[in-house]
Amino acid sequence: MSLIVRDATSEDAEDILAIYNYAAINTTAVWTDGPADLASRREWIRARQQAGYPVLVAMKGRDVVGFASFGDFRPFPGYRHTVENSVYVDERHRRAGIGRSLLAALIERATALDKHAMVAGIEAANVGSIGLHASLGFAEVGRMPEVGCKFGRWLDLVFMQKTLASNVRP
Repeated sequence: MSLIVRDATSEDAEDILAIYNYAAINTTAVWTDGPADLASRREWIRARQQAGYPVLVAMKGRDVVGFASFGDFRPFPGYRHTVENSVYVDERHRRAGIGRSLLAALIERATALDKHAMVAGIEAANVGSIGLHASLGFAEVGRMPEVGCKFGRWLDLVFMQKTLASNVRP
């Protein structure tokens, strides 16, 4: 069955929520203490799309098996050419190229929007995500020890960055 990456619609919100909540409850990919609700995921999709940023879903047949987006890195004007990505894959479909397809599509979208850099903040023990980003040209640019906590332990944050092939000038 082939993989299709497309723009998310409001009808995808429940599937996005399920994938997000699994990560929020069971992993250190999301540094929250509990699940999100459907209204907040719908609002997140709407806000990203209204800002001109993509929310993408990966489809296998009729099933949403992953989603990804990017948004402003920081809210100050000097960062307007930098975005931060988020990529989530359903736990039953990991290591099948879905994250790679989603991240590659995000890089294309950011380049088309004339963004200059894309960053990712990744929990340091998430070797799968670090490897995925490295395979698409991201380099580790910073490591912040013990800046978060979850599951009764301190978490380190790794920042990775990719300079995009955009035509934007400072």
